Amino acid sequence: MRKAFKIMALVTLSLLALIALGTVAFVNLAPQFGAAATGERLKRMQASPNFKDGTFQNLVPTSLDLSFLEGAKAAWQMLRGTDDSEPKATIQTVPLDVKRLEGAGDPDHVAVAWFGHSSLLIRMGGKTFLTDPVLVGERVSMVSMVGPKRFPYDHYIGLDELPKVDAVLMSHDHYDHLDYPTFVRLKERAERFFVPLGVGAHLEKWGIPADRITELDWDESVQFGTLTLVCAPSRHFSGRGLTNRNSTLWCSWVLKGENRRVYFGGDSGYYPGFKTIGEKYGPFDLALLECGAYNEKWIDIHMLPEQTAQAQLDVRAEVLMPIHWAKFNLALHPWRDPIRRLTQRAAQLGSRLATPRIGEVLVLGEPVPTAPWWESIP
Repeated sequence: MRKAFKIMALVTLSLLALIALGTVAFVNLAPQFGAAATGERLKRMQASPNFKDGTFQNLVPTSLDLSFLEGAKAAWQMLRGTDDSEPKATIQTVPLDVKRLEGAGDPDHVAVAWFGHSSLLIRMGGKTFLTDPVLVGERVSMVSMVGPKRFPYDHYIGLDELPKVDAVLMSHDHYDHLDYPTFVRLKERAERFFVPLGVGAHLEKWGIPADRITELDWDESVQFGTLTLVCAPSRHFSGRGLTNRNSTLWCSWVLKGENRRVYFGGDSGYYPGFKTIGEKYGPFDLALLECGAYNEKWIDIHMLPEQTAQAQLDVRAEVLMPIHWAKFNLALHPWRDPIRRLTQRAAQLGSRLATPRIGEVLVLGEPVPTAPWWESIP
């Protein structure tokens, strides 16, 4: 019996070792995981005031961990879904009006088109920006066969339908923002890539030349045409693998023109930094702020809708356009819950809210779309 037990133990350990080796090999070889920073890139990251004890840090204490039981329960609930976690019918989109997006040469023209979640086209200062594009991959996951799948749209806009993209703005490297299949094709379509520290290593592995990538730390800026782009803080985290949490920086973006300012918030839990950004870089004509994938258990890294409404006031934005919803089921709330709660709170605060349909172009200076289109979808 003792001998049989030893043999069983040896076999079990061998299997576990093979699984571990296979996992490591998969992470190292699968291109979607990206690459770790090395050399001068790593030295620059380590010199950042936001880098400590081997990882990037938030400006305020931030909890990232659920207990094992809480994490398992949440994962199981998301896998099972509920009757209203996703739309039961197809979401009708609006064909992209490129001429309306690009305007007619007005130097103060600012227009935005939303493709669900955090993927946006922003036209400003004569430049077209694409943010956190997830336009090719159907799922946002380490493995393309499993994971959250995009909601049913009557049309998913493709890269070939976009106008010339002058620059891509990235907030962080999570799969629902940095989509490997999209970037493999974007390297032939976008001229510049502006990313937070460390994210450039992923892009270079995917074939994007280093001289087209600009990596910035918080509060660093770069001139792009007539615009100043500022890499501003946010309260979140990063990581694409099993062991590289917070190995790259996360951020929000300030776009400053001569007479217009736009704020793209990326992903963030609510924190005093919004007021700081408003005081330092505001006021803003438009704020694009996350509103979705939240839960009380991970409130430090994703705002509740009521907090999103407050963040608009904090950053001093005239108009708020909610993003990070209506494309993926990444939490436990009903899919319409974010926008319903936000509209209610914005009305209480007397704030201006823009709610364009997927693909619809919002032009600053014109009446903003406010129709509750989500209510007509079962």
